[in-house]
Amino acid sequence: MNRQDVEKTITEYLQPIFGFALKRCKNIHDAEDLSQEIVLKAFRALLVKDDVADMGKYIWTVAHNALSNYYRNSAKSMMGVSIDDMTELLADPRSELDAEDNSESIRHLQREIAYLSKLQRQIVIAYYFENRKLADIAQELEIPLGTVKWHLFEAKKELKRGMDTMRNMSELKFNPITFQSYGINGSSGTKSLDIFFRSALSQNICYCLRNTAKTVNEIADELGVSPVYVENEAEFLEEYGFLQVQKDKYIINFIIDEPTQELLVMQNDMYKRAAELFADDLYEELNSSGILDDPDIVCWQTDEPISLTESKRADRNFILWSLIPYIAAWSGEQLMDKSISFEEVATIRPDGGQNIFHAGVVSDQVVLPDDYVHMKNWCGPMWNGDGENILWQIDSEWSDKRAEHFGLQYSEDAKRILSLYAREQEETLSKDEYAWLAQRGYVKTNGDYDGNFKSSWQIVALANTDIKERLLSIGDRIKEKHQREFDQLKAPYIEAVLKSVPNHLQKVIAYELQFLFHSDGWFLIHCLFALLRSGKLQIPTENQKKSMLTLIFPN
Repeated sequence: MNRQDVEKTITEYLQPIFGFALKRCKNIHDAEDLSQEIVLKAFRALLVKDDVADMGKYIWTVAHNALSNYYRNSAKSMMGVSIDDMTELLADPRSELDAEDNSESIRHLQREIAYLSKLQRQIVIAYYFENRKLADIAQELEIPLGTVKWHLFEAKKELKRGMDTMRNMSELKFNPITFQSYGINGSSGTKSLDIFFRSALSQNICYCLRNTAKTVNEIADELGVSPVYVENEAEFLEEYGFLQVQKDKYIINFIIDEPTQELLVMQNDMYKRAAELFADDLYEELNSSGILDDPDIVCWQTDEPISLTESKRADRNFILWSLIPYIAAWSGEQLMDKSISFEEVATIRPDGGQNIFHAGVVSDQVVLPDDYVHMKNWCGPMWNGDGENILWQIDSEWSDKRAEHFGLQYSEDAKRILSLYAREQEETLSKDEYAWLAQRGYVKTNGDYDGNFKSSWQIVALANTDIKERLLSIGDRIKEKHQREFDQLKAPYIEAVLKSVPNHLQKVIAYELQFLFHSDGWFLIHCLFALLRSGKLQIPTENQKKSMLTLIFPN
């Protein structure tokens, strides 16, 4: 800006700037100094700027930055005055401190102010650092003047005690944990989980509360951070049900899986044995019974462009990749223990979600056997219904990541897929609708849309409830056949898992343990690995990745 325009602008703001400073300074002399500093900084900055979109916003940004410097200088000047003017907040107000000691004491004092409750912190800062009158503070906070005075008195005692205290910090300050994985069992809300666990701070706050309830100050001590940051993060996590409040303390309200090496090996051996029993029998019966050739199991997946003149059926291997985990998950329901309901243990969250949240932490010291089965890019099983049909799907290391943004968008996409599937049975969809489905791997098309045209669904679909029940009945029989062995495999594992979680979360874990060898991701992935090891299943082709491990079946 040219000098004339800058002078005109500054002149317009002189009176508001002085009013701003007068309201916030200890005396008129300081207000004059502060307003002059603001004017000078703004004047110099505007001379070299030509792109100030909002002049008012820019001027007040300069003013607030100058005010912050004023408050910091005021805080430093408080050292060495009488007890009523803040020296009681120092460890020893009668000692003579040199400049270096002064600086350290100020930092110590500022740290201890952060350990006050939010209300006491507001009062201390307003009274001592902003030089506000107690009556004005009371009016702003909407509490009685006597209450303000009492909190100020208590805050001074707390600060004196804190200055004399050596705070102990845990290893988390130097070696914070990281969640290796996290996810939900149930319906997601509108907010992504990444919003809640986006930082090491939120993860470590929860981790240090996994077994014992702690106050904000105790969490801050353990993590070696300011309680101010802990306070805000804990309030946010508590609002969405990830933490619970017990009096003035927080404790986690979700499962942090931190299994020992022994428990992981026990889990792997249990699932490996159960999957071998079930998956081998299921594979043999599906192939020997002839049911895979039933026309009510619909799938036209091919690795070649679809033909305009004939409909090629998908290869059996591709169909089995979808049917085996589906049958493993949904069969044998009559054998399940259902003594604990989902509603009893799930958390209802403000963003519309109702779910059980899990996070996983694995120690670097854990050494697992070479044959340990890891979940790589695994998500599911997931299912969404529209009243008539259900879309059932798993993401895995063998398939494309289709539920990467698991949540509201995925749920809406699933409903759209089901709607388009139902309509396509009766009519030709639009070009855009076919393009949307093809992009996601659900459909292939060939030909001229306005001429000789053909579409082909690439996923497994069960045409009616009869074929669905026939498939599940095979799984029912096999699970009933091995029920005694399954129970023997589960018993020691269930006991060990229940011992590994705090008492207030044992019912949540007990609910999930009801699904062992049913809708249980670990069981499903072990079934697939068992058949891959034996050579009965083959790795899908690259072209099949988008559409595999997906079914549509009648509700």
